[in-house]
Amino acid sequence: MRTCMTKNKALERALSALFGMIGAALLAAVPQTALAQEPGWQLDPDGRIELGAVSAESTTRDEQLVIDGDAFTVRAQIGLDLEDDDTRFRIEADRIEVIRPEEGRSNSQRDRFTVLVQQELDDKWELELRGRHYDDYVTAESSDTDEYQVSAAVTYEPTREHRFRARGTWREREYASAAGPETKGDGPRVDLQYRRRFDRYHYLTFDLRAESITSDDPQRGYQRQSAKVAYTQPITPDLRVRPAVEFINTEFDGRLTLDGERRNDQLIVPEIEALWWPGQFRVEAEAKYIFSSSNEQLREREGYRLTLSVGYVF
Repeated sequence: MRTCMTKNKALERALSALFGMIGAALLAAVPQTALAQEPGWQLDPDGRIELGAVSAESTTRDEQLVIDGDAFTVRAQIGLDLEDDDTRFRIEADRIEVIRPEEGRSNSQRDRFTVLVQQELDDKWELELRGRHYDDYVTAESSDTDEYQVSAAVTYEPTREHRFRARGTWREREYASAAGPETKGDGPRVDLQYRRRFDRYHYLTFDLRAESITSDDPQRGYQRQSAKVAYTQPITPDLRVRPAVEFINTEFDGRLTLDGERRNDQLIVPEIEALWWPGQFRVEAEAKYIFSSSNEQLREREGYRLTLSVGYVF
């Protein structure tokens, strides 16, 4: 994001201090014998590298850096887990580089830093606290957003066949603007999920989401509701497919139609995803088609979105 050098350095120092304190806390939380992988606490690093390709005429959700056109992506992720039978601490860093081969398109990137703790209360209930920072990512209201977020989630799984999850998130955002100073926004998001498990990698999942952003720039504020149903079907032990359909309704605060009404966009998005995970390789392909309607005629459009990625986890 186009910010001053002082702000960038301050952000880097803050993040370094945050992860340094967390790392020190993790090391201090358990005896040194745990680091030798003795019974009890276990320290487990992991990573992922990934190459991908995108061809898109539209987009449907946050974090999709390619709004339209073609691109290649390079992704790297590193993480560290510290856990015992009931508690898990995790720190993670994730970066995506987007390479745009089309003339006149600039390359971009998205960084994400995550800290979380999960606590099993018993064999049915689990709590999670999570903090995240995004740098330079695409949101509903801006193509260049920085975000800090905190969230809490509770999971209830009375049996392996049924799982319920609720998450509440608060987000603080900053938006870059080529025409003027940066603006800010904030607001809550609530997610509800029910998953029906039939067998290993065989699920039926329902998701509901409600969110809003209030901003000092009326062009940024919005309210959004969405609903999604997905069915995951294993084909072989390493291959499964996931058809899904999603409905998204977005109403903007300060974006008005020619008739003076608040702009209201609605999307219906059928999609299908294939996941092939032989060994430590991760091959994933997704095809979706976005049907759009709006009370602003210029926003009534539709288009496809195709993605393919090949990754390796270690």
